[in-house]
Amino acid sequence: MTDHVETHTIEQAWQDVVTTARRTTAEGLVVGTSGNVSVRVGDLVLVTPSGVPYDRLGPDDTVAVDLDGHQVIGTLAPTSELPLHLEVYRSTPAGALVHTHAVHATAVSTLVPELPPVHYMTAALGGPVRVAPYALYGTPELARNMLTALRDRTACLLQNHGTVAYGASLAQAYDRTAQLEWMCRVWLTASSLPSLTPRLLSPEELTAAATQLHTYGQPTQNA
Repeated sequence: MTDHVETHTIEQAWQDVVTTARRTTAEGLVVGTSGNVSVRVGDLVLVTPSGVPYDRLGPDDTVAVDLDGHQVIGTLAPTSELPLHLEVYRSTPAGALVHTHAVHATAVSTLVPELPPVHYMTAALGGPVRVAPYALYGTPELARNMLTALRDRTACLLQNHGTVAYGASLAQAYDRTAQLEWMCRVWLTASSLPSLTPRLLSPEELTAAATQLHTYGQPTQNA
């Protein structure tokens, strides 16, 4: 299928893209065909197509482009947000990206220039999550704004639009997306009481949390 990677690798990666895209719908992070998902495989980017319901996607619907945006696999048009995906892969070590229109995160994007650090998971995203200034979807301007907001971060909000999160894998990118939506919900809930102000974490507390998170989970097992 391509000189860059073996066919079975492409097939598995595409299945992972479809599964993740369906999960964004099932868990309420997108509505209809909004949002998009991609994964990098060698020099190719497998990405969800534009305007096709995720439950209709199958193995024969694989869409892949090179890092210049030229379509290499498939006949369905790639997502309209392709510039956003490509900018991340060209400029970061990302292996996968998830873009959603999650309700609470989108609401926060209309209110503040940065999500206040209400929880230590802020550290897992590199620090307080910035809001990229609004630009029309699918445009190079939006991609540039996003990249600025992602500086030293693995996630950002797109003003009046939604979320972007990347990771080494689709699982990591999705987890960061879900954590971001949850933190946005926490902040909106805590700040909804007019007589009280949420306590925010200090830079020192976030640094300590970042250090602690490096050892979170099970230790790596030697083969």
